[in-house]
Amino acid sequence: MLGVELVVALLAEPNNVDSQTYHLPKVEHWVAQGDLQLWATAIHRQVTIPPGAEYLLLHLRLLTGGDALYNLVQWLAGVGCLLIVTRIVAQFGGGRRAQLIAAFVAGTTPMVVLQATSTQTDLVAAAWTGCVATLALDGLRRQASIGTVLALGAATGLTALTKTSGLLGAGPLLVLWGLAQLRLAGWLRRPGAVLRTGAASLAILAVAGVVVGPFLARITDEFGHPLGPPRLRESIPMQRHDPAAVFVNRLRVGHTALDTPLAPLRAGTAAAIVAVAEAIGVDPQDPEITFHRTEFPVPAWYPDEDRVAFPLAGGLALVAGVLALARPRLVAPAAPGAVRAYAAAVGAALLLYFAMIKWQPWGNRLLLFCVILAVPLVGLWLDALFRRRADGGPDGSRPGDSGGRRSVATVAAVAVLATAALSGVLAVSYGFPRRLVGAGSVFTTDPWDTRFLRRPHWAADFRWAAEEVRRADAHRIGLVQQNVTWEYPLWLVLPEHDIVSLQSVLPNRPPADPASVDAIVCLGERDDCTELVPDGWAVRYQGYVGVATPPS
Repeated sequence: MLGVELVVALLAEPNNVDSQTYHLPKVEHWVAQGDLQLWATAIHRQVTIPPGAEYLLLHLRLLTGGDALYNLVQWLAGVGCLLIVTRIVAQFGGGRRAQLIAAFVAGTTPMVVLQATSTQTDLVAAAWTGCVATLALDGLRRQASIGTVLALGAATGLTALTKTSGLLGAGPLLVLWGLAQLRLAGWLRRPGAVLRTGAASLAILAVAGVVVGPFLARITDEFGHPLGPPRLRESIPMQRHDPAAVFVNRLRVGHTALDTPLAPLRAGTAAAIVAVAEAIGVDPQDPEITFHRTEFPVPAWYPDEDRVAFPLAGGLALVAGVLALARPRLVAPAAPGAVRAYAAAVGAALLLYFAMIKWQPWGNRLLLFCVILAVPLVGLWLDALFRRRADGGPDGSRPGDSGGRRSVATVAAVAVLATAALSGVLAVSYGFPRRLVGAGSVFTTDPWDTRFLRRPHWAADFRWAAEEVRRADAHRIGLVQQNVTWEYPLWLVLPEHDIVSLQSVLPNRPPADPASVDAIVCLGERDDCTELVPDGWAVRYQGYVGVATPPS
């Protein structure tokens, strides 16, 4: 699977929607201006969304001069996630088979498969969160050294710098680490242990602050808040936290994450969730718990990198998590207390997600860090089903009639793993928007057209705009766009030009004066373009893109 994904990652051009809008334009602005400072733009996500993954892309951009290797960042993050998963299994006493099962379940999860060839950032965030997890688990058995404290701080800072939602997973794990350190230090007998653990915790936060601090300082200086402008703080985080609203949000998030191709099942469960929400006095489409202009439910079973559900991995993780809490010896006989504590931390992360993040159609990818944290429990549990002992079951029970039940469970586990393999193969073969076979295959599609598989009719529009700009002999290009328009293709067709924005949502970064540019390129809505084009300029449109030039 990893080898096939590597082929796709190397052959396919970056074509993720968010990457066209803000991930990759962010890199081009840094290269153009020669520093990491903010810039005037109409797309606030270019400057307000944490840039950790894009910093990695920036190095590849400067070293190679292009984006040919961009997909490798997420592919390597996926490899890192599998290594982290196996290490966590080993930390609970899981052997080679348990580690391979966990890596297999994680590696065949469709969201992991599709993100591994993308320029999205969710796998990178999951990898850093996983680093926090495995380092924190080291602290369950031994007191932390200075090196461990520094590593935990760096992993926490990199998580925050890549995707803020990852902190919902890192936080409970750091609490688990702190409690374990207090226990190992004998804090009831040694009062100084509390001071030592407190100092180590502050050091972790300090190191994390060094990593993410410069970005937060820039955002705070610009918007007066470390989390950015109000529109960002109100669009993704939950604005209601009463139990009923959180409960409804949990039902909707779970429904989308565990979606299957069975349309009657999807419709029936969605109708039941809507009925429950109305019965307890919660509007299931309330904008305070639902992302702006979206509506529950949406189909999420199909292999699309932004939406694809994970019913197998998610369902297995839920079962393994409940078992780890209720009967931990069934999951990790060698470390029942540790696995129960870890399952509680992962459960706390999931509950925090339900309470903090609004339901949204593409929320499954935001949950990816929870999947990576929970899959080790799946590997331990399924390995226990396969284990055969002469003296009884995996929990130490006596042999007898339970042998038949264990055989049935083993057959069921094999069937589940086979289904997981099939779903992974289908995702890498037919997944959208990068696939091996069918329409849009990386082997048969023109590289430029690959970038526009989401919007194929725009491919010619950007090339036409570049020809118009060159015909006008323009160098400084003014850009007019909206918050969700595709800016990145413009940097590709006009690589030697100076591109500046004629709009700005940043209070302290005024836009460029239309009179200071040689030509204007308009993306999307034409009304915005009309307001900014100087009188007397000729405006021509081809589909999605317009070009305005001064009188000859």
